[in-house]
Order: sequence, then C-alpha cells, then structure tokens
Amino acid sequence: MPQDFLSFFLAWMSAPGRVGAIAPSGEALANLITSEITASTGPVIELGPGTGAFTYKLLQRGVRQENLTLIEYGSDFMRLLQVRFPGARVLWMDAGRLAGSSLFEGAPVGAVVSGLPLLNMSTRKIVSIVGGAFSYIRPGGAFYQFTYGMTCPVPRPILDRLGLKAKLLDRAVLNVPPAAVYRLTRRSQCRLAAGNPRAVSKDDASMCGEQEA
Repeated sequence: MPQDFLSFFLAWMSAPGRVGAIAPSGEALANLITSEITASTGPVIELGPGTGAFTYKLLQRGVRQENLTLIEYGSDFMRLLQVRFPGARVLWMDAGRLAGSSLFEGAPVGAVVSGLPLLNMSTRKIVSIVGGAFSYIRPGGAFYQFTYGMTCPVPRPILDRLGLKAKLLDRAVLNVPPAAVYRLTRRSQCRLAAGNPRAVSKDDASMCGEQEA
C-alpha cells in the first residue's frame, strides 16, 4: 500500500537504526518467513511487525488473531496495528525487555517471527531479544529472522551462549532488497533457563551440535 511505504519511509527518516528499512517487506519475503507456520503453530509472537506485512501472511497461514502477540516499539506503527488487527494483542514495548515481561505462563509459543534490524544492534541487545524470545518458545519451536546481510544476523558466539543453532531457510531474491531468512532453534541436549539467558558451560557446549549456517 502506498501509505505503508510512506509510513515506513518517515519512520526510517526519524530513526534509521531502529527501523532498518525504508519500505515494508515484500510478498516474497513474507511468504518465506512464514512458510513453516500453520494454524497449529500458535501462539505466535511477532517482533517489529511495522505495518503488518508478515502479520497478514500469518493470518493467511491460519493463525488466529487471538493467537498473535505483536510487539512494536514505534508508536505510529502500534496504532496502525491496533486498527488492522483488533483481535491480536498489540504491545508497545522494547523487544529487549521480553525476558522481564510476563507475556505467557510457561512457554507455549510455537514461533517467533522477527522483522527487527539485528544487524544494527549491539551484542547485548541481540542476546536480550533472542534469549528473551526463547524463554517463551516451547520445545521444538523456532525463531525466524530475516536479514539483508550475507550471513546469519545472530553471530556464532551468541548462538553458542544461548545454546542455539541457525539454519538458512532460503533467500527471497525477489524482495527489494533481496533478503534471507534464518531459522533459530535450540540445540539438542542444550537447555535455556526460561527468562535467564546465560553462557553455556564447556560441558554443555560439548553436547551441542554445530551451527548449520
């Protein structure tokens, strides 16, 4: 939508480090990042939904609005999301505070879809976001992250610290600009204490598989 492009562009102009893009994600990227999500996946958390490009696709995949928690730091985007997705839970908050928030009881979340510009963030911020997200993700669940970079936007030391592995899902070459999507999951026999991201010990690391991408 033209108004979505304008909203993104103005948000990028005011805070390029936080928004990370001058336009909403395209259809090819939205299809790719939600490709493994179905009606049975929910609840789903979306980080940085912006104008809702991924959110619309999640609904098409069968996820109910009631199973969506949309976390947005941009106040203008938040108001737009509340109008477009009245059945979803829309929260105005910093995704870096996930671990300290009581969004769910236990860890029922099947997937986290992230549109956040991790390449623009510090190591501490990435640990807070990804580690906090996994405090809500149930066993077998996944964190989906897109990037305009050539490699995984979550560096290997952070994956090691959180006991995670990353796999390139695919590349959306038709997106403008072209983008890649990575799936982050827990490594076998690695446990992440809910709400308490930590460095894994040498014994933990010896039982963990290698990063796949």
